[in-house]
Amino acid sequence: MVAASLFFALGVWLLQQQAALPDLRWAGLTAPLFLALLLPRRALWQRVIRRALLAALACALGFFYAAWVAQQRLAESLPAGWQGKDIEVVGVVAEMPRRHERGLSFTFDVGRAITPGASVPRRLLLSTYTGEEDESLALHAGERWNLTVRLKQPHGASNPYGFDFEAWALERNLRAAGYVHGKGDNRRLDEQVAAPRYFIERMRESVRGNFQRTLGDAPYAGVLTALAIGDQGSIPTAQWQVFTRTGVNHLMSISGLHITMLAGLAFSLIYALWRRSARLVLHLPARKAAAVAGLLVALAYALLSGFSEPAQRTVYMLAAIAAALWLSRAVAASQILAAALLVVALSDPWAVLSPGFWLSFGAVALIFYVTAHRLGRPHWLQEGDGKVVGQTLASPLRGLAEYGRVQWAMMIGLIPPLLALFQQVSLVSPVANTFAIPLVSFIVVPLALLGALLPLEWVLHLAHQTMSACMAALEWLNRLPDAVWAQHAPPAWSIALGVAGALWCLLPRGFPARWLGLIAMLPMFLVPPVSPPHGALRLVIFDVGQGMAVAAQTHGHTLLYDTGPDFSGDADSGSRILVPSLRAQGISRLDGLMLTHDDSDHTGGALSVMQAMPVGWLSSSLPDDSPILQQARNLQRCADGQSWEWDGVRFEVLHPPRESYSQAKVSKNNRGCVLRISAGAYSVLLASDIEKPAELLLLKQHGGKLPATLLLVPHHGSKTSSVQPFVEAVRPRYAVFAAGYRNRFGHPRDEVVERYRAIGSELLRSDEDGAIIVNMDARNFRVERYRKSHVRYWQHSGSAEP
Repeated sequence: MVAASLFFALGVWLLQQQAALPDLRWAGLTAPLFLALLLPRRALWQRVIRRALLAALACALGFFYAAWVAQQRLAESLPAGWQGKDIEVVGVVAEMPRRHERGLSFTFDVGRAITPGASVPRRLLLSTYTGEEDESLALHAGERWNLTVRLKQPHGASNPYGFDFEAWALERNLRAAGYVHGKGDNRRLDEQVAAPRYFIERMRESVRGNFQRTLGDAPYAGVLTALAIGDQGSIPTAQWQVFTRTGVNHLMSISGLHITMLAGLAFSLIYALWRRSARLVLHLPARKAAAVAGLLVALAYALLSGFSEPAQRTVYMLAAIAAALWLSRAVAASQILAAALLVVALSDPWAVLSPGFWLSFGAVALIFYVTAHRLGRPHWLQEGDGKVVGQTLASPLRGLAEYGRVQWAMMIGLIPPLLALFQQVSLVSPVANTFAIPLVSFIVVPLALLGALLPLEWVLHLAHQTMSACMAALEWLNRLPDAVWAQHAPPAWSIALGVAGALWCLLPRGFPARWLGLIAMLPMFLVPPVSPPHGALRLVIFDVGQGMAVAAQTHGHTLLYDTGPDFSGDADSGSRILVPSLRAQGISRLDGLMLTHDDSDHTGGALSVMQAMPVGWLSSSLPDDSPILQQARNLQRCADGQSWEWDGVRFEVLHPPRESYSQAKVSKNNRGCVLRISAGAYSVLLASDIEKPAELLLLKQHGGKLPATLLLVPHHGSKTSSVQPFVEAVRPRYAVFAAGYRNRFGHPRDEVVERYRAIGSELLRSDEDGAIIVNMDARNFRVERYRKSHVRYWQHSGSAEP
């Protein structure tokens, strides 16, 4: 069963790497593999062939099963013609709404579309944009509403090492996203729809409201809410950063440890009480009754938490253990984990794309690996014969040694997946987990759940005080200068070698040459990404939505040109897109940062970038009172005439004129920094948001320098830019429009697009092509469209035109 589950999951994973779904008729080719069940098993070679064929069969079954589920999911979609139009729908608020800066976000189960001819998916991701004082859209889980919505097909940014929103939406069956039109016919029809899933969500929302009323503005109220009902959105971003940097973020949601602990408490309580009644024991053995009770408690807590990936895995594992107890069969730990893996892959084929899937199953597998089937003599801390330690101390010391072994396994064994998934490892994690696990799991979680079930305010306040003490220690660790190791994304081969090395290191004590495992892990750290050679440039025009951000990397230097938009108070393109991508590419510092002008779609991520990595100098046209300039060092105004050379690549600022800073009539757009980058006969022109006056001034002062191989089109393709003389002077081979999908400005404008098409430019759009990656040197100029080169079957491929 273990091999079958592993290869089935492998088949599911392989399907998720495909650019297009296969024709299910090809599944018929797997029929001959079923003959493996009839093969004899007498000789060794017969057993080997039989197992190989069965593994191939399991892999094929996983592949085509995932393809069938994906086809069913993708068959439901929002027609392109209904994007952006008012549609009146009736349905139910499916989950408890979450508040954002300007309103609420929530999932909505559509019952029917009232608008004639409208075709709407059954599940939507919606937002409202009303003020907190406006109670007209005070939505709650389980309510039936009549809403007027404007929708679009799921579409996310596509960048190297970036988050895939479209895969996330597909996994949750969110086949359209949009917002509630505030002036539409929006009214509540029923206060509570009778359905188990809505009742659970209503209960979760009630618990969250009780916590908010009881704890008010207490700093860690969100943490207690997350621990009780799995609402991770209640935890502020700053606190999440502390948890991530100290390696305890797995504790601040409903983890398998928490569920197992509660199930164990229920098992112990029922077992102790059940065995006291002879009648009950004769009717049903106490161990079986306790197993059922523990499983039911685990299922209830998992449902209350939203049934996340770790919760699912834990419930399935506990179900396998309970089944083994009921059937009076001995089941190996590997079989229990394999059963959970199989059920997760069957119930959610997209789970294999989630980091939580790999970390959750990997952590449990490591625990089994270092604790099960160890035959050697135990460490002296685990000896209970009284020869080294007293009999009184034997039991607690044995548990302490076991706990230390597991922490050691977690620290070493999770390094490869953490580097592969997040490119960072917390160096203080072993210390943080030593005190955070017992405090959170055995004190805070039980108190939070008790406060959720009973009207005892003092319980929640006690839980908060305990969490405060834990946070004080975590924040001290977080402030240490080297709390986190952050680096580039290791090559795939080094990850595989690192996993093997970690497992070798964790072999039983006494196994020879365990230190070789550490050597096998070194390539993950020591093999950096290949940087451009001398005289070459690697340019990444990021897909940041309606905004602009460009990274220019030479052999030994990196410049970031603008930093994209600010999405909300807690999220911006710097923290969500630029910093993770730059670090994964091996860029740990910026030699220069150029902020072209004072618009939030160009500077929104600047502070996050400056906080995350060192910046050599900052060049901008920002006003002197800008908060960004207050955080910067080595400031300078970008101005015409500035130039420098990095590793054989030339950089020239062509605009604005220095005297424009004293001219109040010059708009901030027309004071934007225009940068020309050249290598040999090829050049790139980055034109910021300049408009007609600035373009005509460039024609007058630098007409000979305007021709470019690639142009980042001014002002996202606005009608106020790209005048015909400027377009003809630049005459780019590639014209790149950096614009958000179906943005409210209508960028790029059709007439502007037509100007570049008319002169023969190849048109590239970040909303359709994702990040644009350019590799150029004196002899070659290559362009990669990231959405096209890394296409997956679920990605939106329709037109971005409104």
